Amino acid sequence: MLNIPILRWGTPYESLEKEEIFHFITGEPVAKVSQANTGLLARDMRKVERARECLREIPAGDLIEMMKKAADFYLDGSLPMGDGVQTPDDFARQQSSTTGLPEHMCKANMKKNHFVLTNMDKMLDALTRGLDLDILTRGYGVEDRGVVVSYQAQTSALGMVLPSNSPGVHTLWLPVIPMQIGLVLKPGPQEPWTPYRMAAAFTEAGIPAEAVGIYPGGAAMGAEVVNQCQRTMIFGGTPTVEAYKGNPRVQAHGPGFSKVIFGDDMVDDWEKYIDLIADSVYLNSGRGCINCSGIWASRHTEEIAQAVAERIGPIEVKPPEDPESLLAAFTVPGMAQALSGMIDADISESGVEDMTAKFGSRLEEMDRCAYLRPTVLHCASPENAAASKEYMFPFCTVVKCPQEDMINKMGQTLVCSAITEDQVFADQLITARHIDRLNIGPIPTIKLDWLQPHEGNIVEFLFRARAFQVPEEKLSPAG
Repeated sequence: MLNIPILRWGTPYESLEKEEIFHFITGEPVAKVSQANTGLLARDMRKVERARECLREIPAGDLIEMMKKAADFYLDGSLPMGDGVQTPDDFARQQSSTTGLPEHMCKANMKKNHFVLTNMDKMLDALTRGLDLDILTRGYGVEDRGVVVSYQAQTSALGMVLPSNSPGVHTLWLPVIPMQIGLVLKPGPQEPWTPYRMAAAFTEAGIPAEAVGIYPGGAAMGAEVVNQCQRTMIFGGTPTVEAYKGNPRVQAHGPGFSKVIFGDDMVDDWEKYIDLIADSVYLNSGRGCINCSGIWASRHTEEIAQAVAERIGPIEVKPPEDPESLLAAFTVPGMAQALSGMIDADISESGVEDMTAKFGSRLEEMDRCAYLRPTVLHCASPENAAASKEYMFPFCTVVKCPQEDMINKMGQTLVCSAITEDQVFADQLITARHIDRLNIGPIPTIKLDWLQPHEGNIVEFLFRARAFQVPEEKLSPAG
């Protein structure tokens, strides 16, 4: 069993208080994770300026090249993990053992992170709209068009309160280091693996270890990260998002409520798009905010719901080491049972039908965990409570709604894939402020363009554009 310490700006620190994490099937202890407390973080934040300073001593271009080296160490290397050494296979097995995600999905998420790291120069060029990164280092400079610009870092380190359910969210904080901002990471209780392995890969590649702190702990630690950091990303449910709404210091990521919608001009050809819909719903075990949780159309909704149910309803629970395993376990006691009960309550409402009921029980309970099998509900109206629900497994509702009401009724949507060639409808979707990522055409909700922001531009979150003037003779195109 591994002992995993707190990382205090790169320095391992073993706490007297430790939390064991267990294999979700066997109950075998996998690791003891040292737990930080709020006072420890408060003390360490007195040194936060050094996290940015040590990165600013290295040109941004060199940091990008280090990130590319770190990508290969992360994907293929044997790296320190606590008081042991971790191979890539160890990583996938350990991450699976505590999160419930099948091992092959853990490896697939490793490849996503590797892709982001190896394409960091292209990503930052897109996110900064071609800005010379040295301008972020100095704080000012002259753009290619000859305009003086200034950008002020709003924090010396970005706080991250990370979840346990979707390892793919780590792609969001990877661009921070080459922007010369440090990291304060509070891992999810069941998923310490990615932050520690990534930090080890960074160090192996030459990135200063003192730029990253990792502080495992409970809910109080998450709140303290928000309290101590000038900029924090946090992940949670709708109450979490609402709690931080309007707070410029916090970027809260919650449920995606991502959708595939049909325009009236193309809904009669719905059968062509069932595979696209099914993939959007169930890939990565439906755990991502970009997984589709709603399909909206004005007609054929019963047929669409039935077809999607036929496609994903038969998916069965398989062991996590099985390369064909498509479902993740719920490792927190009682969570799967509670969610299944909530869905049963939704189904009891008039106008809601469970299209997957014939494929067997939704809830499969085991000694130490439980699974929820894919569930497709048909909603006769957007007014049905189920029409606005999202759950952390392959779950979706197919909602009958006139096209003219869709945009107003569909609610907050992270990803909307609109299958339409109706330009008037497309223009209305483009101007809808409650849609974040918009795909016009048959594009799965889970297909990301890494050269575009996922949910909010991290550069704009971390840096503030401001007015700046110096005598002209002190400026040059190079700053």
